Amino acid sequence: MDTLVWLFWNREERRLRFLWRFLVFVLIFVPIMAGTQTLLYVLAPGLIQALKTNEGAQFIKGWALSEWLQLIALFITLVLVARWVDRRPFRDYGFALDRAWWVDFLFGLLLGAVLMTGIFSVEYLAGWVKVVGTQQVPTGMSFSAGIFWAAVLFLAVGLFEELLSRGYLLHNLAEGLNFSFWSPAVALVLAWVLSSLVFGLGHLGNPNATWVSTANLVVAGLFLGLGYVLTGELAIPIGLHITWNFFQGNVFGFPVSGTASNSVSFLAIEQQGPDLWTGGRFGPEAGLIGLLAVLIGAILVLVWVRWHYGALALQERIPLPPTTAAGQQNPTPIEQETIEPGEA
Repeated sequence: MDTLVWLFWNREERRLRFLWRFLVFVLIFVPIMAGTQTLLYVLAPGLIQALKTNEGAQFIKGWALSEWLQLIALFITLVLVARWVDRRPFRDYGFALDRAWWVDFLFGLLLGAVLMTGIFSVEYLAGWVKVVGTQQVPTGMSFSAGIFWAAVLFLAVGLFEELLSRGYLLHNLAEGLNFSFWSPAVALVLAWVLSSLVFGLGHLGNPNATWVSTANLVVAGLFLGLGYVLTGELAIPIGLHITWNFFQGNVFGFPVSGTASNSVSFLAIEQQGPDLWTGGRFGPEAGLIGLLAVLIGAILVLVWVRWHYGALALQERIPLPPTTAAGQQNPTPIEQETIEPGEA
């Protein structure tokens, strides 16, 4: 009987073990998300049809609303899961929201914009991309409205994917892999890799996806997670994710992970270069130029964290279980030196 209890329940942490916590998360999240999407279908069936055709003036608006409803479903789920299943404050998912958090967020926004501007500049100078127009927008929608809905869309995408992939999944994987026979750092790195693998595979069903694009997105997942494993916060990943996508699709007109979000963009382009480098119809994320940008971006994240916090170290507190309801730390964590937000 004790063995059966051990398989499901961690007595020291006073909560379910990771696999069962994750199952509860899925059982809560899927129905809530289905309900929010049904709400969109009932209230705006025309937007659902636009999403199915992947084109038209209402496509970007429908996608944005759909993503926000998914984000709301995820937020509701994690509020419940944090309190009753994971037994932690919601802020532990990466939302300290202090001054250091917002400074990191602004850095992430700037980094995504700079990296995508670099990708476009290299392709343009190499003759791999040709600008054929400006202010591209589908018939039936003003350019300002299109750009507004694109920004709304990628704000939701950045929040949703980072909260799910890094804030929830990476964090809980790290806790689940934090065995006594290796250090918390090992557990954190394994969770970082596994969550990035899930992130890449999650885009395999995108339009124009290939195994090459999927492998590249696994690397992109590692890049997005770098700021999280170094700071324990989602500020850098969220900021980076938002502007990387927005500048990619809606400023420079590239496909974003194979999707048609670039139907609204400041520049209308034609790609002429080798798919090996440009990523072809999937976009720069599937090309060598995208990998090069990720490498440069990772170096810049390391430089930033070293400057902002005064040290570079994996946040080994991430794999440690949360405090108990009484505010006392469970006996399993080891003592460690961590980087506190705002220290320099």
